[in-house]
Amino acid sequence: MKSVRRVLLALAVICIPSMASASGGHGPSPEIWLGLAAILIAAKLGAELAIRLKQPPVLGELCAGIVLGNLTLFGVDVFYELAHKSTIEFLAEFGVVLLLFEVGLESTVTEMKKVAPQSGMVAILGVVVPMGLGYAASYVLIPGAPQALHLFVGATLCATSVGITARVLKDLNAMDKTETKVILGAAVIDDVLGLIVLAVVSAIAMQGSMPDAVGMAKIIGLAFGFLAGALVLGMFVMPGFFKASAKLRAPGVLAALSIGLCLALAGLSALAGLAAIVGAFAAGLVLDEVHVQPFGKKSSHDLSEIVGPIVAVVAPIFFVRTGMMVELGGITSNALMLAGALSVVAVVGKLVAGWGVRGAGVDKLTIGIGMVPRGEVGLIFANVGAAIKVNGVPLIEPGVYMAIVLMVMVTTIVTPPWLAARINKVSRQAAGAKPTANSEAPPSIQPQA
Repeated sequence: MKSVRRVLLALAVICIPSMASASGGHGPSPEIWLGLAAILIAAKLGAELAIRLKQPPVLGELCAGIVLGNLTLFGVDVFYELAHKSTIEFLAEFGVVLLLFEVGLESTVTEMKKVAPQSGMVAILGVVVPMGLGYAASYVLIPGAPQALHLFVGATLCATSVGITARVLKDLNAMDKTETKVILGAAVIDDVLGLIVLAVVSAIAMQGSMPDAVGMAKIIGLAFGFLAGALVLGMFVMPGFFKASAKLRAPGVLAALSIGLCLALAGLSALAGLAAIVGAFAAGLVLDEVHVQPFGKKSSHDLSEIVGPIVAVVAPIFFVRTGMMVELGGITSNALMLAGALSVVAVVGKLVAGWGVRGAGVDKLTIGIGMVPRGEVGLIFANVGAAIKVNGVPLIEPGVYMAIVLMVMVTTIVTPPWLAARINKVSRQAAGAKPTANSEAPPSIQPQA
């Protein structure tokens, strides 16, 4: 840990002289280039440390940003100021748009239809219950705040980070379990429902007040209509477009067209008053194997292989910047109390969702635990709220922002060991109920080396 701190401080020392002497010129200033270098190096150092501690890489990137942003406590203001530079903000937003595009690529409409009967109620409860509990916690602990803030706090609790849970389940050789299929299916549906909630809440916040029944119906209709329109576009228009494009001889056509579609739908989503990430997710959702077949590819996962390396570079900028915006020097008892309350209701809300599973012989607690981590999706929601201003003031102020980040960290940290312990226990119970002649003690699932 000391070596990591020394590296980060060394980066700050390297950046300071050039930043101080930076003057006008063409293009980004030297402080932007040096700052980006520091952010990327810190992100990978943080991710490496997290992996060695058996934690998700995103947690390490977030912590690296917290360290950089709070060097102000030692008199180094460079990185805190850097987080608010428009260039860094754009790159962070670009990273998160591509990240949601990649998430969408891994979730097809066909797969959602298959898992909906068993996972649908889990997903619905996983959105409604946490949001209601989050709204109540915010309403009680932040009295006098606008309704839009309470709604946004509740919305951040809707999310489920399927990537974190999937990694744990894979390490436990549990990908073929019924519980695993329900968790992953519900998480995908959660993403769609959560983004619709985000779109609605964002529109309400930007209006500055709660709309009437007609206005609310318009907002909800716009959110559903946009996703439905994107699906129609993907089903009936894009196959022919991609088939024609496959005749082009320029290199990288598939990558350019796919990312171009992502940015186009992100822009249209923003133009419609929704969050840009809604459009990015929709773009990934509508792209499936029918689009890549003309290019000689086998499945939509080939697109993930194209987009993945780009996301691996730009998405960490978003997570590090998110951490850089957490002001540890401004910690208050109210912020810590809110963080604790949100962490509790975040866990309870998803555990309740586990009871919505249909069918016998499925462990409901395993499903609930698997839905707990908020990870990168919760951070994305928080940043959307922080970017919205009501009467010139950010909707999510620093204290509330820090509380949400802490909630995300808590739910991300507790899930892997908890889920592993539960799956091992269920496996031992199942093995004990059906003893074999070749073993005296029930086996348990062990992580892969």
